[in-house]
Amino acid sequence: MALFTKDTIDRVRDAVDMVQLVGEKTDLRRVGSRWTGLCPFHDERTPSFSVNAEEKLYYCFGCGEGGDAFKFVQQTEALEFQEAVELLAERSGVRVEREEDDPKAEQRRRRRERLLSLLDRAARFYATYLRESGEADRARKYLQSRGLSDVVLAEFRVGYSPSAWDRMILGARQSGYAEEELIAAGLAQRGRGGGLYDRFRGRIMFPLADSRGRVLGFGARQMGEGRGPKYLNTSENDLYHKGRQLFGIDIARKEAMKTARFVVVEGYTDVLALQQAGIREAVAIMGTALTQEQLAELAKVGDSTKRGTVYLALDADRAGRDAMLRAARLAEDRGVDLRVIDMPEGTDPADLVGRDGADAFAERMSRAAPMIEFQVRRVLADADLDTPSGRDQALGEARKLIAAVPERTATRDALVREAADRLDVPVDYVMSPGPAPRAPAEALPQQMSAGELALRAEREFLTRSLSSGGLGRDYLSRPADDQFSSDLLRRARDHLVANFEDPLAALPEDDPALGALVTDVALAAQERPPTDEAVLRMSILQLEQRRIDREIRRASQEGDHARQSQLAAEGQRVLDELGSVMGQTA
Repeated sequence: MALFTKDTIDRVRDAVDMVQLVGEKTDLRRVGSRWTGLCPFHDERTPSFSVNAEEKLYYCFGCGEGGDAFKFVQQTEALEFQEAVELLAERSGVRVEREEDDPKAEQRRRRRERLLSLLDRAARFYATYLRESGEADRARKYLQSRGLSDVVLAEFRVGYSPSAWDRMILGARQSGYAEEELIAAGLAQRGRGGGLYDRFRGRIMFPLADSRGRVLGFGARQMGEGRGPKYLNTSENDLYHKGRQLFGIDIARKEAMKTARFVVVEGYTDVLALQQAGIREAVAIMGTALTQEQLAELAKVGDSTKRGTVYLALDADRAGRDAMLRAARLAEDRGVDLRVIDMPEGTDPADLVGRDGADAFAERMSRAAPMIEFQVRRVLADADLDTPSGRDQALGEARKLIAAVPERTATRDALVREAADRLDVPVDYVMSPGPAPRAPAEALPQQMSAGELALRAEREFLTRSLSSGGLGRDYLSRPADDQFSSDLLRRARDHLVANFEDPLAALPEDDPALGALVTDVALAAQERPPTDEAVLRMSILQLEQRRIDREIRRASQEGDHARQSQLAAEGQRVLDELGSVMGQTA
């Protein structure tokens, strides 16, 4: 890109009203020949920030930041120098000139400026149509039903496109725009017969602007059935690139530069709802995965003294979790502190704010977890607890992630306890380096993995009970549901109780895992002699002991010391009873 001429830079600098420019970021009051106020670059209670209106300079005696109008815009708007010059030139009405500019480059710039002007005109037309037309009444009621005020709709220039085929085309032609420009801006397209028609018809229009507020395209939500996809974006073109776009960046960036944080959501109405609720750093990725270009824009809120934070408030479903994990990999090279806001399943930020208020979202935001915690919890949530291999796989993945957390930290300790509790394995198994550990060979007849060890006692109880006639049937009914560590084993116990005489009868065809487990237990029971009652009692006590161990880990994780003490006492009673039963069998 050709550089601006020195004359251009001087004319822009001369045209800037420094007090007005800085006054948009902090309140200023005159003191002698200077203006003072609170510094926009660091937190302070006593004003130490000074503006020299004559020389058009600023300086903070508190943090040492200082410079001219161009640097002020670069710092507060996260722009490069060239972009800062362009922005100030637009504000001041100064025509810019570039050094050694070739005619083709100038022609491309002028064409870009015309397309930007056309898109700005379209945004104003759509916004007016939403406010004033009878056709848009349904759209207005829909937006009101989402709790969105006229103020926030106007701030984001939300509009509505007429259902007629050529309203945009006719208006643009009257303003002197050519068909080619309408197509290039993404506002019109040709049909199969070659005729031109409006791309957006009968839709709520969300202008997609760059960080300087220039409209590059539109996102459009349909209001009628059978009129194409629910959401329709501007097609990729010279101006609009979906992978670079962040809805609301032009409005959110101003606040984000102060707070050094962004809140990333998925949809347009999520941004509007959060902005309206006072969370002014919200932007949307519009249902796509976070891209490198988007993250680069978000990373601008951080600097050498204050690391930027990006909060992800994406859907809690599997696709949303995968999107957050991809974002984590991108953030590693950007120096961004990525945190995850825990959203209720099936609830988006707009729903949450509308139902429970802004405080509900702010409270969840205050509890946002670092990405490493989210990754571990995602592994544990997706773990197949019904099979030894599933538990072993989850243990291996969780241990690898936890190993990246610094040792002897509260975060690492909490994750270790959480993984041990979820997978029902000893804490040492989670902390051990290397592959998923196996139980010592001398402790068991055969080496067992952590997953096999976790399920062994429960499967052994089912087998012993099934092999022991009426006595076994009685004992099979005794354990509570929470004494089994997996839903599959609970379902197997219920099936065996209901079909004790013929375990293989009435197995559901749509539950192959249950069928496989019941079959294994039934075959193993056929080869076993009846089990003594004392051994059956010991089996139930072992189940209870493992349940208490799980509860103790959970109470420790939650910091519930009273509960820990209560459970420890229960555990001691179980150990005493186990000792008593073992004495009877000796």
